[in-house]
Formats: sequence, structure tokens, C-alpha cells
Amino acid sequence: MVSVLNNHNSQEAHHPNEAYRTALDQFRRAAAYVRLPEDVKEYLRYPRREFTVNFPIRRDTGEIEVFTGYRVHHNTALGPTKGGIRYASNVTLDEVRALAMWMTWKCALVNIPYGGAKGAVVVDPRQLSLSELERITRRFASELIPIISPHSDIPAPDMGTNSQVMAWFMDTYSMTLGYSVPGIVTGKPILLGGSEGRTEATGRGVIISMIEAMKYLGWDNRHDAKIVIQGFGNVGSHAAQYAHELGFRVVGVSDVSGGIYKENGLNIPAIIKHVQKNGSLARYTDGQNLSNEELLVLPCDVLIPAALEGQITEHNAEQIKAELVVEGANGPTTPEGDAILRERGITLIPDILANAGGVIVSYFEWVQDLQAFSWDKEEVFRQLQRMMVKAFDYTTTISEKHQVDMRTGAQIAAITRVGDAIVQRGFFP
Repeated sequence: MVSVLNNHNSQEAHHPNEAYRTALDQFRRAAAYVRLPEDVKEYLRYPRREFTVNFPIRRDTGEIEVFTGYRVHHNTALGPTKGGIRYASNVTLDEVRALAMWMTWKCALVNIPYGGAKGAVVVDPRQLSLSELERITRRFASELIPIISPHSDIPAPDMGTNSQVMAWFMDTYSMTLGYSVPGIVTGKPILLGGSEGRTEATGRGVIISMIEAMKYLGWDNRHDAKIVIQGFGNVGSHAAQYAHELGFRVVGVSDVSGGIYKENGLNIPAIIKHVQKNGSLARYTDGQNLSNEELLVLPCDVLIPAALEGQITEHNAEQIKAELVVEGANGPTTPEGDAILRERGITLIPDILANAGGVIVSYFEWVQDLQAFSWDKEEVFRQLQRMMVKAFDYTTTISEKHQVDMRTGAQIAAITRVGDAIVQRGFFP
């Protein structure tokens, strides 16, 4: 018996989904300020290549089921493509296109020699046994072998995947080539060539961006700031943990099960232990329970949306009470939500800057793998801090020069770097 999952390709080219519409709208807004030939700007709107595969997997029941996977390379002007692989039941090709485009701008903004890529398999990993998860990963990895290598495209973990998935991915690639290739993926276990600090990197980078924004805005008593974090996965939990370690008050957190609020500050270490033991925030009792929607509009100084795309929209942006929004997730704010926040004078640190810590430390991991030489955590965090601060300062410089908001400034900077590289390289043939 063969079961085929729904294919998402049919209508997307004509009706982009929310994430891709947001990515294209952001590009259009920023590109108007960039001095590049119009044909180069047009070229940058499109992915360089898109790879769709449909592959069979034997379930534990013995039945064969066909799964769909995607890998999109947006641009390669600055170097090999880089980007995560997510496992999600509702992921679409358009969503992967958007994420690949954002990765291009993110890598360019923080000045690392990568273009953007993203991949996905249409599956809910929570509905898989461990052996089924391994079989899907190994088969998908084998399907991608024609378009990946340590010098052309380097995958990484994303939503629904982790270091174990990357270990299987690396082993499949290595067994196919006949020798170990740790540089084929990042986000691996440290024993297999992973980097110290990679797990914490994205969340830590979000808080670094938050602190730099507070300094830029002239917040004198910034440690009195109240922080709300939507999403308690890898990004949100490590952002909360690092903020707590630095003495900030995290007053609200949430995950798929709902949120928790405590005005005088949550016990983040206790919440992390609860989630590790129970799998979610559900049944945590030391705080007021509320929904994710209610969490976004809580009274706070800093709001960190670190869950999914499209969370701040025209429907709730008027109710946001934070003075500073720091995007831990990719694309959490729609163009309409963006416009409302701008009109209200709320400062927003965009995703391609705020959550760049993950790809920065992925770059460190890749460099260490190529050199067969590892760095300690202190060195990783020192270099992460340096690169995040440098990117923040560059973004504010460009924003002030063009008198635009931080998102537009960040995209102007990134698009200019990529576009200049294309112009200097020229078009083949």
C-alpha cells in the first residue's frame, strides 16, 4: 500500500504564501534604495535553483509512504549556500523559497562567505518513531547528494530537526563518498565535528542584538526592562536563559501549549527543567496561564517573537505594548504589521540581524571542520559577540544614511553586498 502526501507546488507560483509574499515585499521596499542595475535587482528576486523530491519510506508497520522534500538555493554570488532543513507537516515550497532568500540577506549582512539556502520535508516529526525519523533523514540526504557538498551547499538543523538528524545526514553522505566528511553539515554533535556553543548561538545572538539596541536607544536602566518571549524552542529557551543569566526580567514565555506570565519575573531555570522533563510548558504552575495571542500583547519593554512566521500582523500590531521588538524567528512580522509598528514608533530589530547568531556559529563550525581544528566555547562566543555587534553597527549606519527603519537598512546593506558581488563576477556565459 502506497500513501502519497499532498504536493504543495501546484498554485504557489501564482499565489505566494504569506512568508514568500513578506520576503518579496521586504525586498521590493529595500531594493528601491539600492544603486544596482534593474536587471540585477530582478535576478535577485528569484531562487537560483529549486529541487523537489518524492521518496518512499517503509513505516514501522511495513507500509510504504511517499514523502515530499525540498531544497532551494537562492543565491551563490558570495559563496556556497547555507541553510537549515525543517521537518513540518505544513511546510510549502513557497515557505522554503522565503527562508532561502532571508538566509542570503542574513549571511551577507553579517559578512560571511555564504549564499542562502533552505530545505524541508513535509512531515510531522512528532508522529514518527526514531527509526522512521532516521530512515526519512537518510533517504532525503541521499536524494540531495547531487546538489550538496562542503563547497557548494551545507545544510543545518532547523525546526523539527536537531543534532542527531545532522549526524545521520553526515553519515549518509560520508558512506556514499567512502570517507568521513564532517563539513557537509553544521549543527552536528561535538563528537562528530560540531562546534562548541552552536546550540546556544541563535538565542544568545538575539540577546546580544537586544542589548545593542538598548544602548543605541539610550536606555539607561536597561536591566530593569521586562522581556516577553514567544516560543520556547531552541531559540526562545536559550534567549531566555541568557537574558536571565545577565540579570534581565523575563516576565512571559510561551510554546505550542500556551504561555506563562509573571509580572516580577519568571524562574527561567525552573521552566527549562520543566520543559526538559515534560516536553512543553503545559502544567507549569508558577505563573498566570495565557494564550500565545495574549502573550504578544502583554505589557513589557521588549518583545521577542521566536516561534513561527506571521505572528505580528495588522490584527494585533496596534495592541503591541513593547517599545522594542527583536525578531528571534524568521519572518514573524507581516508587512502590514511592520507598517503599524513603524507608525507607532516601535523599534524593530529584524530577523536577518537578530537571529544571525546561528549561521555565524555554523560558519565557525564549517571553518573548524575544513581545518580539522576546534575552538573552545569562550573563543566561539567572543567571535560571535564581535560579529553580531559589527553587523548591528553597520545596520544602524545604513539606516541612518537612508533615514529608514532597521529592517529596511539591514536589507539595503545585504542586497548591496550581494548585488555588487554579482556585478563584479558578471553573468555566465
